[in-house]
This record gives sequence, C-alpha cells and structure tokens, in this order.
Amino acid sequence: MQTYKDIEYSLSKSDRKTASIYIERDGSISVLAPAKWGQDQIEEVLERKRPWIYRGLAEWEDLNATRVTREFISGEGFLYLGRTYRLRIVENQKYPLVLKEGYFYLRSEAAEKSFETFKEFYRAKGQKKLQERIEYYKTRMGVKPGEVRIIELQNRWASCSENRNLNFHWKCLMAPMNVIDYIIVHELAHIRHKNHTDAFWGEIDKVMPDYRERKGWHRVNGAGMDL
Repeated sequence: MQTYKDIEYSLSKSDRKTASIYIERDGSISVLAPAKWGQDQIEEVLERKRPWIYRGLAEWEDLNATRVTREFISGEGFLYLGRTYRLRIVENQKYPLVLKEGYFYLRSEAAEKSFETFKEFYRAKGQKKLQERIEYYKTRMGVKPGEVRIIELQNRWASCSENRNLNFHWKCLMAPMNVIDYIIVHELAHIRHKNHTDAFWGEIDKVMPDYRERKGWHRVNGAGMDL
C-alpha cells in the first residue's frame, strides 16, 4: 500500500495510456497507471480526483452499513441467483450441500466446514452457468476470451487478464442472472477496451442497453452478497 496525504491506495502499472482509480469491493482504493508514469503524475491524478474519491468512499460506507452476517444454522437465508433459500441441517444425504424443493440442505457432518462447502457449491454451479452465458455473449460481441475461472478474488467481482482470461468471484452466483450477464459483458468488453472509456461503455450498450439498471442493482445490493 502507498499513501498520498490522507489517501491510502494500492498501485499497479501496465501498458496503458491513462490512469484509472477504483473504489474496490472492500472499500480500498486502487490505482492503475501507465508503466512510464512517475510518482508526481500519479499524485497529480489523485489530487484532481480527490472529490470523486471522497464521494465514492462515502457511498461505499452507506451501502455497506447494512452488510449481512450469516450463520450456518437451520432457518438462515442464503442467496443463489438473486433468490434467498432457507437452510436446513440434515443428518443423511449423498452430497454435503444440495439445493432442492426451495431449501438449501446441509449435511450435518459438513457443518464444521460450512463456509468452504458453500463456496464449493457456488464454484461448481458457476462454472457451467457462466460458461454458457459467455458462449452466448462472446458471439454477439465478436470476441474470443481465454480460460474462465471461478475463484476467490480479493477486491473485485470479476477481472479480465492481459491474455483474455476471465476470472469471476464465486459470490457472483448470489446475484440475479441478469446481473451476472452484466458482469460477463463488462469483462468481455475489456478484451477490446482495457479502460472504462466511452468506447468501452458503448461496446456494452450495443448488446445490453439496460446495463445501467443492472449495474445499479449490483452496486446497491453487493454488500449483501456474502456468507
């Protein structure tokens, strides 16, 4: 981490022409800057964007004031594809965790590792569902993504690497399918446009004219997408 006056941030550099500043999912600040930039140029951008950074942090605090803490006990609600399903602890079943008949069923023997069991459920379900949606949108957008992974991302919901590999946080599977589609389209657009330029948003708008609404749902409800 680095500090400029009262702003603490993480810095990454790459082969890009402009700098971007992000308020990450955990409330931290990250800066992506051109590889050739010096510290003075980075701090100049931070100073110019100070009002935006303050507003972003204040908004993050408001949205996360209602962050949900869930307990792995019978009756607790857990999200999957935008719906809440109550948990039932059962003695005997073939798999550690299953979703059926409107409930999550957790085998009692797996209760000690409930967090990891739920994570694995989201990963397994997500790999198939996201791959299907990526196949659909990549054709419409005319792009060729690389490997698709469902992993634990520290601060982001998803990312697109330099070699076009797509990474998605397993928590994405808690969102409604139309919001997951927005996350997918967002990352596919990064294959052509690395930065959030007008051209980037135009690329998304071509296939998803209501992306602002979907993006807004994610921004407001993201704090509840947790275990």
